[in-house]
Amino acid sequence: MLTCMDVLLEVLTHILSHLPPSSLSSISLVSRRFHSLVTTPHAWRIAFSRYFPGPALTGKNEGRQRGDDWEHNLLKRRAFCRLTALSSWRNEYILRTRLLHSIARGKPTSYQITDQRKSTRAGSTPAAHAVVTYNSLLQFPISHIDGTFGSSIESKPPAFVHGASEEGIATQSDPTSKKSGAGKWGLLSESRMFNHFSDSYPGEAPWGLGAGNLVGNPNVMDVSQPHGMVYGEGCPQGRTYFLSTSEKRGRFFPRSVLDPHYELGIPAVNAAHFGICATWIAKSSEILKSTNGLCGMITGTSSGILTSYALGPHPSYDQRFERGQMTARWALCPGVPIIAIRVDDKLSAKRLSQRRIWITVLNALGELFYLTSIPRGLDTYQKLEPEALEKAAWLTGRTVSWEIVESSRRVPVPDPFNKLSTNATYNPRSSSDEMNLNRDQIIAETKDIERFLAFKPIHFRTIYQGWDMRRKLEVDFAGDDGQGAGESFMVACCSADDDQVASVKRFTRVGTGESPSLDNIGSSSPASESEAETNSSLFGQGESRGVLSSGNQASPPMPNGSNSLPATVEWRVSNLTFEGPKSAEITACALDMSTFARMTKFEDPLLGMCGNSEVSSLCSTPFSVLSNPLVSSAEIPGQRGRYMAVGTSLGSVFVWDIRAAIPGNSHMVNNIMPIRIIHTDSPEISSLALTALYLVHGGNDGLVQAWDHLASSTQPVRTLNSRFSSRARRRLVQATTANQNVGHNFFAAGAICLDQDPTRLRGIVALGTQLRYWAYSSSAADQYKSNKRRVRYSHHGSNGSPETQRFSNSGRGALMDYIMNEKAELERQKIAKEKELAHLRGRFGTDLLGSDASDEDLLAYACLLSEESYTSDERNRRGSESSSGGSSSSETIASDETFSANPLTQQISTPTLDTVDEELEPGLAEAIRRSLQDTNASQSPKEGSVLTDEGTTDVGSYSFSPSLSGTSSQDNVGDLDLAIQLSLAEQEGQIAPQEEFPALGSTSNTPSKRRGRGKRGF
Repeated sequence: MLTCMDVLLEVLTHILSHLPPSSLSSISLVSRRFHSLVTTPHAWRIAFSRYFPGPALTGKNEGRQRGDDWEHNLLKRRAFCRLTALSSWRNEYILRTRLLHSIARGKPTSYQITDQRKSTRAGSTPAAHAVVTYNSLLQFPISHIDGTFGSSIESKPPAFVHGASEEGIATQSDPTSKKSGAGKWGLLSESRMFNHFSDSYPGEAPWGLGAGNLVGNPNVMDVSQPHGMVYGEGCPQGRTYFLSTSEKRGRFFPRSVLDPHYELGIPAVNAAHFGICATWIAKSSEILKSTNGLCGMITGTSSGILTSYALGPHPSYDQRFERGQMTARWALCPGVPIIAIRVDDKLSAKRLSQRRIWITVLNALGELFYLTSIPRGLDTYQKLEPEALEKAAWLTGRTVSWEIVESSRRVPVPDPFNKLSTNATYNPRSSSDEMNLNRDQIIAETKDIERFLAFKPIHFRTIYQGWDMRRKLEVDFAGDDGQGAGESFMVACCSADDDQVASVKRFTRVGTGESPSLDNIGSSSPASESEAETNSSLFGQGESRGVLSSGNQASPPMPNGSNSLPATVEWRVSNLTFEGPKSAEITACALDMSTFARMTKFEDPLLGMCGNSEVSSLCSTPFSVLSNPLVSSAEIPGQRGRYMAVGTSLGSVFVWDIRAAIPGNSHMVNNIMPIRIIHTDSPEISSLALTALYLVHGGNDGLVQAWDHLASSTQPVRTLNSRFSSRARRRLVQATTANQNVGHNFFAAGAICLDQDPTRLRGIVALGTQLRYWAYSSSAADQYKSNKRRVRYSHHGSNGSPETQRFSNSGRGALMDYIMNEKAELERQKIAKEKELAHLRGRFGTDLLGSDASDEDLLAYACLLSEESYTSDERNRRGSESSSGGSSSSETIASDETFSANPLTQQISTPTLDTVDEELEPGLAEAIRRSLQDTNASQSPKEGSVLTDEGTTDVGSYSFSPSLSGTSSQDNVGDLDLAIQLSLAEQEGQIAPQEEFPALGSTSNTPSKRRGRGKRGF
């Protein structure tokens, strides 16, 4: 009989991989062998690959894989971006399946009151909605969206900025309030001020086509939720408009007013001949901090000039800039339009220390330019005229050197008979100070730049191949090969013309060697730096240029022990292949913008912690110290993959892993197959967005659907907006009655924005001028973490469960509102009690003996402190009293001890007087002393020398009686007589106050005895 112990582990793992996640977790309780097998990552990885076939399903649908090939590819490792920071194959498998189930279920997230100042009555809390649709207050279709989805921890509501490039207006909105136009921001802008190429030059072909005498394009826009909007006119004499979030009215940037300075590398720029083709505005404060505010906005013109502007005052940097102030300028590709600008919004000092790429520019000929260092500006820009500011911008641009991707360099048209009159291999651009050109070379270069600026588009179309102003650019700044490189540029040719074919190329930067360490690079002497920074003044006087501190000057140490830079880099080219009709046109493009997809290797917590870090723990890290630490991205679940998707005019979506294998050398070009091909019901894809969990497509018919790009299901996970909804039909009727809407699609999904946290199922899509926001609950993904409270489901068809009544407006639905109010009241009481306990601890020290101390312990401790305080106060009081009366009594006692020759007097009176002086008043102590002297004198023998009232002494022998020296006599004197004398002295003190220094014989209760003793003494 065959048992499970006789089955091989490989076969058993293959069998278990067919189980669903919940059953696979429960199978570990069957036996010890099953437990050891299920708890290994291999079983979960095989199960993950079977549940998410991904590229294996794509190959099967295309007919390339059959039989054993299908099974072999099905069990391969999947490349994807993981969902959590410290992930494992088990965690990824369970979490991904549950989150996809949450999207399909469509349960709304828990409702939260955004304004804490507004209190709601019991039973009046509004019901939560998973999807909210509201108006944007714009008149033209929305083309750009940017925003934040809020944080439940910080109680911040979501906020978005959305703009229409056709109109030139942007507005703000809050989905929780279902309102737009917060503070009327953006609504005060005059859209009629903007010029459009189609209106100003009717009959002219856009994109530099046709006759090729003009370069025109639709107006361009970029929006940023924290910083505002930048807008550029795409016609000749085009202007740039900026609207800050802190202002209600925007401003136009000033035109160029500077004369040429050939010796400084400044050419003559005629603003009447070019328009704005590309714009960019900062989305985060990291880029502002890293560039010291120099790069807040960047624009590219049709003449190939790139200009950087400042956003204005900002807490991220110390420099004082005006809004829209020009900070840097370059003649990057004279005469060729700049059509795309991408900047790394996650730029940091660590990335700059590795000389990583932080900005990329694409022109109409397909050339790619990039920077790895930060420009250095002046120390101050105060009190400078516009001409001086523009001159400073040109000089700031010369502090960095732009590099070009050699494999993307423009290709001349074949000219075997040398019919072209110009040299197609020479392409001037702004040089840098690092090249150390002399004055004549700079002048010659600047004049060549000025000559190329005057060329028309027909000139470049005739000499070079590949003129296309509709290319799309996506950049993976977080790609990392472990050698300080690994960034990838994806350039999509949209195939807008008949003679072009849609294609996507990937350019990957690869480090091929190591340069000297960063310590040697950053250890240049201050003297050499000061000499290099000493140039002629902007106004003709020799002075030292002040340089702002930037990230590339102070290079921090390389993380993870790497302290080297790539000495040489190569660019490897790959083709992202299409599987479909060649006539398809690329209409949309998107890149995975999840949190962990934008992290480099040294920023990845799974590679930086791995259980060996001081900030990680064995409980929170899936790979403990006892296991093998992760040393490469191949061991991470998903292998740090990142997806890119493009949509076509035929309604298909292609998804690739842009971090797939690269060619072996720069002379080879490899092909990357898509991991998923999605055929939607939309006639054309108008917008795309994706995260590490799912992909959302928007069609020109208004259909919006969510898909699993790992192909766990061939059908959409959920339809977020249907084209057959009553709202869509109503908008169709409204749009047909408006004359100004002719030529605009008010039903297409113009823009999509998803939460960067893939475990938060939130997003927003623009449907014409309407906005549709969704927020689904992801609490089902947390159920596998704990079994303390089991989720109970009601019987099928039952209406008595809380889930069915939670969102009702009658019946028991109000009970949920009552419970919410009671919870809020309990929280307030808890906070008040904590404040009271904190006050008691600070005032009375109730926590000095610990939290487990009883009331008896606290009372005993309080008594001990009280006794100690009383003893200390009493000791201090006695010290003060003895110091005040010690002068008179001590002198008298000292004189008596000096002249008294009676040993008994010295033996008895001296200790007693010391005690009396410490405890009694000075006058009372003196009376007691005199009484004791009288008693001692009466008990002493008549012979001897005795002190009299007059101060004389008797001369003779003095002998003690044996009885006086006995113990009983001393006890009597010390007890009975001392008590009697103390009582008499107290009565005497109450009858009449004594003098401060009384005479010895002036007043006495026994005058006869004193006089008799005095006479006998003589």
